[in-house]
Amino acid sequence: MNDHEAVSAHPGVQAASEVILVRPSGFGFDQATAATNGFQRFSADADIRFRAEEEFDGLISALDRCGIGITVLDPFDPKAPNAVFPNNWFSTHADGTLVLYSMCAPSRRTERDPAFDLTLKREGFVVRKLMDLSPLEHGEKFLEGTGSLVLDRTRNIAYAALGPRTSERGINLWCGGMNASPVTFHATMDGTLAGAPVYHTNVMMSIAERFALVCMEALPYPVDRDDLWAELDRSEREIVPITLAQMHAFCGNILELRSNKGSFIFLSESAFHALKPDQRVSLEKHAQFVPVPVPVIERVGGGSVRCMIAENFLPIG
Repeated sequence: MNDHEAVSAHPGVQAASEVILVRPSGFGFDQATAATNGFQRFSADADIRFRAEEEFDGLISALDRCGIGITVLDPFDPKAPNAVFPNNWFSTHADGTLVLYSMCAPSRRTERDPAFDLTLKREGFVVRKLMDLSPLEHGEKFLEGTGSLVLDRTRNIAYAALGPRTSERGINLWCGGMNASPVTFHATMDGTLAGAPVYHTNVMMSIAERFALVCMEALPYPVDRDDLWAELDRSEREIVPITLAQMHAFCGNILELRSNKGSFIFLSESAFHALKPDQRVSLEKHAQFVPVPVPVIERVGGGSVRCMIAENFLPIG
């Protein structure tokens, strides 16, 4: 067993050393998801797909340089415009659990491979349990993976910003099945009660091994702010607040990964440049920055580097 396998298979580890990526073969603007994603911008540029593939390859190169184990898959639906964001339709866990999720937009449901457990087994990973939450779609209840859920894997807590893509029903089912505790709240794009909901929790917060980055300004209810801060504080992590403007620059959409080369913070170049010097100093105490340019995927797809990475905590078979 190599160093990557030992880290990924160890229960309670927060930062993965193995990841799964899905190629952006059908990448493009999706009007169906734009209805609930305030980050998406329409573009009719003819070279969008080619540029997305270049950005995707750049992320693979960055992960490889850092010693992160990578499994690259072709999309189950080659025409799916959002397939480059696989962490929304599945998640993996150190006990061998694979979870399939309920997707809000019908255009995204074709990304989900119903036999994904067999695909992962063919890739050499151990899947001991499959939890399929996709039937929630029949009742218009949704939960979009580690977009909807930001997980504290060491304490088994699921943070979730409620909204069209993140239902309480879905959260409760997930927490029941995973024996986890939920921390739910409301978050909006402008931090007001009338504002559009933040479409995914992972654009406004991130949990790493020794720090938690969060946009408290996105929470309109003071009680939610107090409860969220208190729970993060109980985790004994350093809390690094970001502003609404920084959230809109994808500063919240970051992910810590680790290998035998060290700990790394993967984020987009736009997010890196939007961080303030004191924030960079705070974060660099814990891990090394790895900025990756993904401007087309951010602008047209409405997701950033963290959204492109599905952590793989499954044991190696």
